[in-house]
Amino acid sequence: MTMQAGALGAIQRLESRSDEELLRETKHRAAARAILGARAAERYDAKQARTYFNEALAGTPPRERPALRQMMKASLALAERRPDELREAMESMGQTPPSSRQLLVLRLMSLVSPPPGSSTIVRARGVLLLIAIVIVLIAIGFGLAKLVALPLGGVGTFGGLLLGLVIIVAILGVLTLLGRRRQAKAQAAARAGP
Repeated sequence: MTMQAGALGAIQRLESRSDEELLRETKHRAAARAILGARAAERYDAKQARTYFNEALAGTPPRERPALRQMMKASLALAERRPDELREAMESMGQTPPSSRQLLVLRLMSLVSPPPGSSTIVRARGVLLLIAIVIVLIAIGFGLAKLVALPLGGVGTFGGLLLGLVIIVAILGVLTLLGRRRQAKAQAAARAGP
């Protein structure tokens, strides 16, 4: 993110530092707090992100506050799982908005794991949805296990459930590995430059 020189101009230089180093930063405290706020938003910790951004706003000169507010708006939209506001905030900052697939994942995330402070009904819906997803995955694994074991003489119900669970865990493990490789490749390409 390109920003004017000043209190927030140090953001790019400080991005590679750890959270502990950023907390100890005194010279560019506002920039360090803005980075900590963005990192907290990536962990979906809206309360902590808001605290860090408010500290950053307090230490930022008035002419740089609009840029920091835009950054804060985008980060809090991510942390509070509001995909439409995230897209709007990213576009207003002049950055490429998240893809439709990324926004869909954020919408699903808001259903399964609603933001803190949500009503009991919304949280219960998330738990029930998560239970339904697990049951569907086990049923798919059971079906695959029965199908694979059919030419070999079949398998019992308990054996099918156990084998199905192993199949689903293996599939999820492979998908996780491929996803992390793809993410690492995208991050490397982003660091290489525009």
